[in-house]
Amino acid sequence: MGSGKWSLTTAAVALACACACVVLAPSGTAYASPAPKPAPTRTSAATPTPVSNKDLEAVRKKLDKLYHEAAVATDAYNAAEEKTQKQSAEIVGLARQIVKQQAKLDALKDRAGAAARAQYRGGGLPPEARLWLSDDPQEFLDGAGRVRQGEHATKGLLDEMARTQQDLRQYAKDASAQWRKLEADREDRAEAQKKIKQRISDAEKLESRLEKKEKERLAKLEEEAAHQAQSAWLSSGVLADIKSDASEQGKKAVKYATDQIGKPYEWGAEGPKTFDCSGLTSQAWAAAGHPIPRTSQEQWRQLKHIDIKDMRPGDLIIYFDDASHVGMYIGDGAIVHAPRPGRTVTITGAGSMRILGVVRPDGDAPSSGADATKEVRGHS
Repeated sequence: MGSGKWSLTTAAVALACACACVVLAPSGTAYASPAPKPAPTRTSAATPTPVSNKDLEAVRKKLDKLYHEAAVATDAYNAAEEKTQKQSAEIVGLARQIVKQQAKLDALKDRAGAAARAQYRGGGLPPEARLWLSDDPQEFLDGAGRVRQGEHATKGLLDEMARTQQDLRQYAKDASAQWRKLEADREDRAEAQKKIKQRISDAEKLESRLEKKEKERLAKLEEEAAHQAQSAWLSSGVLADIKSDASEQGKKAVKYATDQIGKPYEWGAEGPKTFDCSGLTSQAWAAAGHPIPRTSQEQWRQLKHIDIKDMRPGDLIIYFDDASHVGMYIGDGAIVHAPRPGRTVTITGAGSMRILGVVRPDGDAPSSGADATKEVRGHS
């Protein structure tokens, strides 16, 4: 019932009670009509209490944790995907070998069959009897030599058949093993995919509970946290020691990566429209003519480690203790990277996240003598 209707009813009841009191009172006695009690009113919906900076900071840390877990799962997904592609290629190669060996075996069997039939046609009598019946002993001896040669050839043919059958069994065994590995990696990939989607969904739900102004404040907190980390990194004096110029391939890699600025992050993506962090760095170096491992963890494991003071544009900075994120150094203390879901490829401070170390895709390639950052400053 609406508050207006409720108030009118209350007033009517109070008025009726007042009239009853006047009618029932003895004559000559005057009673003042009681004033009606004020009707209770419903309060309007309470204004939501603004989220404090402390609570927003907790949300920021929770989001960082969820997106970090999604990044770890993305690396696992990418690794499993890379393995399945490699194993699929190996299985195709083994299948071709099996077909080839089977054709070879069939041909050997045909040759062995023909040799056996020829030997059968030339047999029947013992060698001594054939010698006695022969008009030309030399012809017999020549024929006997050919028979011995044929026997040796037949034995060699049978040995080759045995080896071919053995190779065929080994190829089939290897193919079966690769199939089992392929299925296992497909399961790992599916599990990683499930985890990625769950973590991103949890993060999106958490952010969806915030009002527009709170989201703006949250973004501001994220910027401040990154700025503080970058300032602390720069205040260590590390930038003063970095003087190396990019190599020719490094310049090409930097150009490719910075040309992708503004494109959305998508887990498992390697371009050309979307990227994840290691998809961007691996494709940038592939475009520079120097392919590198697909995942940030394998980039950290396989590429040459470089001291930060020797860092140059094109080198990759690996982040967090589990090597779950990577960006490309472009000079002036900055990196280009694909941050996380909901963000785009962008330039940020190299020290804005916890650095694990630096790797160099092109090893000991000489520097070009030109600073790669001069070509990308327009993006910053």
